[in-house]
Amino acid sequence: MSNNTPWYRWQNGDLLLDLQVQPGARDDAFAGPYGDRLRLRIAGPPVDGRANQRLQRFLGQAFGVAPGRVELRRGLASRRKQVLIRQPAVLPEALAIGPASDS
Repeated sequence: MSNNTPWYRWQNGDLLLDLQVQPGARDDAFAGPYGDRLRLRIAGPPVDGRANQRLQRFLGQAFGVAPGRVELRRGLASRRKQVLIRQPAVLPEALAIGPASDS
């Protein structure tokens, strides 16, 4: 089955997400699709990497992995980020992410 959601894809059991992050929000939350990205609200301020650290903790908790298994691949200093989640244990229902295919 093909993935019709452009903001995620599987790579050998790891999940690659294309994100649009809104730092300095009131709370941490998934905010739905944003073009070809998934929008996230993150409460951490965009200062000294604090929003990125909070993003890693939020995604780690949401996908059932340690924050160290959430790798920022692109966009360290940008709102447009690409994140790799290594072997997620949980797929948040609200995101409707299909499981990794064996093919």
